[in-house]
Amino acid sequence: MKTIEATRAAASTAVGRYRWTICAMIFAATTINYMDRQMLGLLAPLLQKDIGWNQVQYAQTVMVFTVAYAVGLAIFGRIADRVSTKKVYGSAMALWSLAAMLHAVASTVPGFAAVRGLLGFGEAANFPVAIRTTATWFPKKERALATGFWNMGATIGGIVAPAFVPIAAVMWGWRATFIAGGATGFIWLAVWLLVYRQPSEHPSVSKEELDYINADREEVVEQKVSWLSVLKYRETWAFVFGKLLTDPVWWFYLFWLPKWLNESRHIDIGNMGLPLIAIYTMASVGSVAGGWLSSRLMARTNKPNFARKLTMLVCALCVVPIATLSYFQSLWFAVFAVGLAAAAHQGWSANLVTTVGDVFPKRLVGTVVGIGGVAGMVGSFFFSGVIGETLQRTGQYWALFTVGASAYLVALGIIHLLMPRMTAVKLRD
Repeated sequence: MKTIEATRAAASTAVGRYRWTICAMIFAATTINYMDRQMLGLLAPLLQKDIGWNQVQYAQTVMVFTVAYAVGLAIFGRIADRVSTKKVYGSAMALWSLAAMLHAVASTVPGFAAVRGLLGFGEAANFPVAIRTTATWFPKKERALATGFWNMGATIGGIVAPAFVPIAAVMWGWRATFIAGGATGFIWLAVWLLVYRQPSEHPSVSKEELDYINADREEVVEQKVSWLSVLKYRETWAFVFGKLLTDPVWWFYLFWLPKWLNESRHIDIGNMGLPLIAIYTMASVGSVAGGWLSSRLMARTNKPNFARKLTMLVCALCVVPIATLSYFQSLWFAVFAVGLAAAAHQGWSANLVTTVGDVFPKRLVGTVVGIGGVAGMVGSFFFSGVIGETLQRTGQYWALFTVGASAYLVALGIIHLLMPRMTAVKLRD
């Protein structure tokens, strides 16, 4: 066994590893993306005093973000398939970083809603462009692992933000905290403009690595496919329903966990860091573990259908325990259950987006991911409204966690019905 592993490691070194540098850049961008968007939830207790919003107004601010994010996904998903990755990723980073900094000048509920909308629109570029970049830089057998790695940025952002934001807010105030978060994006942008090229044009990519990257590429056929025509395929709808039903659960964690800890477990902003860091640490492990398990199964069986869906089933089952939160008062049981569910979501998400690259030609990956992302944001929009009304009327979170517990199993059943074999899509006129 050691000899086999050593041989594989030597082969990987001989091929070259620059593609993992690009993956690391995507990881950093995703981390910044989630740090910026999570600041609102972390600062909500302070902002509620300064701005004076109630549960419904907070939910409406979140809903503005989700609408703008959905619009951004529809636009950037299409742009990702047509425009240089270097340009579209860089432009989006500049836009959302500027929006993050503009939070510092907002002082009313409508003002916050406006800058949240701008932030959501810019941040929407991250996932479709990241998926397209992964499809460009990695062969199919490594895409789930690469996606799991950069997707871990979502949870690392969730770890860094609660470690940094409460301390910064106490020391500098919430306005300076937003400015510091936005400035980080501009630092990333400078590095991105220096290091990114297409694989075939990059001086750091050897011929061996380029051949490895392109080893399982489909033959490129020049054929224009409209945005609406992609909806003809059952595989598109499988991804759409997967995102529609499960993305709202993740957004619930992202925007409402700090409020849940504050209102249900009586944790103030100064003590909120450790529970949230624990939750997002587990989630980061789940992202990589989900990608690793899927890639491992793929390497053993060469069956994407089996590898992706079995991994997604394991993830769906790991979410179920959050339905029991109302029966236990222990803070750390709740943290463990939510952390396990967050980890499962990240593993699920890494495999769900990888299925797009498995079945669609590379030039359509960004479009399909964008369409699915819009569906996820539509679900998140309506779920945010339900969350706000539920909490305003009852103050109870148990029903919301119960919905999240069942969403993944339902989604997986629909995905399997629509895409039972996960074969490559043959484009039709």
